[in-house]
Amino acid sequence: MKITKPLALLAVVAFAASLAACEKKEGPMERAGKKVDNAVEKAGQKIEAAGDKVQDATKK
Repeated sequence: MKITKPLALLAVVAFAASLAACEKKEGPMERAGKKVDNAVEKAGQKIEAAGDKVQDATKK
């Protein structure tokens, strides 16, 4: 489970960096990219929460 957290964080950072490189007027691709970024971030948070639950369950 410890691998998924850094992997999710890396994905979020990669998407954020790619979006930061495009500072022009926001078009449809920029908006789509932001939606993808938000979806990846939410997925990363859910993966992290699930990993925490698994770790908590194994400690008992």
